[in-house]
Amino acid sequence: MPSDSTQNSTAYDAENSKVCVIIGHDIEAITSAVVLASLGRSVHLYADRKILNQQLQQYGFEHHLQALWQLYTQQQQIISQDLPESADQLIKRYEQVATTDNTHTPVALYWLFLDSIKPVWSDDHWLMAFNHSQQQNLPIIISAIEPLGYIPALAERLQRAWVYYIPFVFLQDGEAYSSMLTPSLWLLGEKTADSSQHLLALQPLIQHAQVHHHADIATIEFARSSIMAMLATRVSFMNEMSRLADSHRIDIQKVSSIMGLDARVGSSYLQAGWGFGGNTLPKELDKLQCSARNNSVSMPLLQSVMHINEDQKELIFRKFWQYFDGFIDDRTVMIWGASYKPGSGRTAGSAIHPLLELLWSYNIRTIIYSDKAKSELAERYREQPLLELVDSPYEQLNAAQAVFIITLSPQHRLDVAQLNHQAIPIFDAQNALSRAQIDALVGGYVGIGRTK
Repeated sequence: MPSDSTQNSTAYDAENSKVCVIIGHDIEAITSAVVLASLGRSVHLYADRKILNQQLQQYGFEHHLQALWQLYTQQQQIISQDLPESADQLIKRYEQVATTDNTHTPVALYWLFLDSIKPVWSDDHWLMAFNHSQQQNLPIIISAIEPLGYIPALAERLQRAWVYYIPFVFLQDGEAYSSMLTPSLWLLGEKTADSSQHLLALQPLIQHAQVHHHADIATIEFARSSIMAMLATRVSFMNEMSRLADSHRIDIQKVSSIMGLDARVGSSYLQAGWGFGGNTLPKELDKLQCSARNNSVSMPLLQSVMHINEDQKELIFRKFWQYFDGFIDDRTVMIWGASYKPGSGRTAGSAIHPLLELLWSYNIRTIIYSDKAKSELAERYREQPLLELVDSPYEQLNAAQAVFIITLSPQHRLDVAQLNHQAIPIFDAQNALSRAQIDALVGGYVGIGRTK
């Protein structure tokens, strides 16, 4: 008779032999595939190959994730395939029925990333395919940002008990792999209460989370939107306060530090700057606003948050215009950073875009240093003669009459001596400089709620 340890080992091997089927090509899907592979799982990822390759290229700054993706795909621990035209075709590949050689591929779970699926499969189509599947005991995970109530409705239409919703509130641009492997906050929506034990492949992530919480899908979905809206509100509140700080000549950064000392407030998302960008937070607010309209609920605070954020992206240009009393035509400026946050290579929603459009409208030559976002800028503005991309923050600094800071990496060591050699004003949209650095400058300094 086999021992308990032998039985456990056999059960473990049997479970690990199952494939995790991921359907999606966004960064969340790619990260999930790599993390599951690093946990010893075999992953079959279905996606639009062209878009998948574009995503991998766009997120080239995620060096650790890129290296592991290449390793696991070479080892065929991750196998990427074209998304079939129909969900039925995909499911039939894994139906546990005898084949001509009596073999089949056992599945641990299906993970659906709705943004990737929608262009190919309609909701009605894939729901019907899964409802007709013979694998009714297999878990289905859904991940997406949709208007409130959308995902719970899908879960109800799936005729199975083990349906889950995972929002990626923990994913950090620039640290996608590590932030998912040890999530700061793991939220799990369950169609059937207290059923997370059926997600065996994800147990290590749940266990390694700093905080985890399970609830019904509708509650987790609402919590996700509420978290994101609160973060956006804090950012816009501090940016609004920064304008009042300007009129009183108060350093808003000092105020932020003091506010953070109050345990009721905390220190996160209290930094004034040009606002927030990226894809997730703006998309979250758009979907939340859509939910409000659909339910005839007025949300003036949310509308103000979004308005302040958009207006804030042009504030540093207005400060530049005022500094030179409007005489800015035909100048040359240096810009440091372009991504929507330090550590990222993406410029979606970044203040760089409205800033460039405004500068170019005055025929201002723009020299940009942005190590991670250089390729994205080059592709987007390849026909723009007033744009020049450089490999060093101090390259051609002597040609500039001003420096703008959009996103300066914490690892970047500011050379105040080189800046003082030119003695040109700095327009710091990120409030990246310390007070000591500001005081050491020979030239002018204008920040967000901060001046020299």
